[in-house]
Amino acid sequence: MAPKLPTSWAQLPPTFLLPDAFLPIITKRGVKYGWTTAPARGKPARFNQKTAGLPVLEQSPAAALARKELTLPLRTGALGIKKGMTALYDPDTGVRTPCTVVQFDRVQVVSQKTREKNGYFAVQIGSGWKQPQNVGRPLMGHFAGHGVSPKKFVTEFRVKNESGLLKAGVTIGPEWFLEGQFVDARSDCKGKGWAGGMKKWGFKGQPASHGNSKNHRTMGSSGASQGGGSRVLPGKKMPGRMGGNQVTIQNVKVLKVDAEKGLLVLNGCIAGPNGCVVKIQDAIKKPWPTIPAAMEKVKEALAANA
Repeated sequence: MAPKLPTSWAQLPPTFLLPDAFLPIITKRGVKYGWTTAPARGKPARFNQKTAGLPVLEQSPAAALARKELTLPLRTGALGIKKGMTALYDPDTGVRTPCTVVQFDRVQVVSQKTREKNGYFAVQIGSGWKQPQNVGRPLMGHFAGHGVSPKKFVTEFRVKNESGLLKAGVTIGPEWFLEGQFVDARSDCKGKGWAGGMKKWGFKGQPASHGNSKNHRTMGSSGASQGGGSRVLPGKKMPGRMGGNQVTIQNVKVLKVDAEKGLLVLNGCIAGPNGCVVKIQDAIKKPWPTIPAAMEKVKEALAANA
């Protein structure tokens, strides 16, 4: 009877003592054959092995910027205040187009962030005005250091490279955007407070009769008991806080620009109540707008005077 082979590879003798029949088995157990010695829940380095011709995953700051190179806009965005909705009527075609009016209120560049200092390129934009006594000393020093009045709203807009950076103090108006171009509008939708399952998720509710007593709008069962682990599974749709989240409306067309009154008219509706802050930036799913030479000269003049 043939001797029983060892059950563990650790019990095998050195390779130079093994017969030739075992050598092909050992040589094929390598990373280049799609096999790894790393445990199933090992370190993240096991994902960086060059197997099956897949690209190597990188986690450096340069690799992160390279992944976002095609999705970062070339220019900074702007902040606006939603004033309400109206409609534009075309007497030639008889088409009535609903639109949203956004007003610019003292929108200025507060500061800029560079890759050498912060790891990425971004422009910090401020809008509105705030009483100096209502601003903390650290934030007040930030505004004073860049020569900008205290702003009520401050946010950042990522840009692709240093060509999209603007100097502090540059004023941005509605003429920053062109009529006919597409933008992405981000704003917080209306907060509804605590809502039940029917209002929040669209549950149809329970029967009105046939033994149902005072449970017509409740959600019902939230999961199995013993067979399902006696717990509520993560992600279960249940009653809770509804609304108040940031909503992005992509590919919104600019219908009209009124630089004198500081108004920007956008096609369709935008999330949020009247008076909410709207972040507007060039749409990433549309071609970048072609900026006329006149606007480029205005941009250079504003940057030089800042």
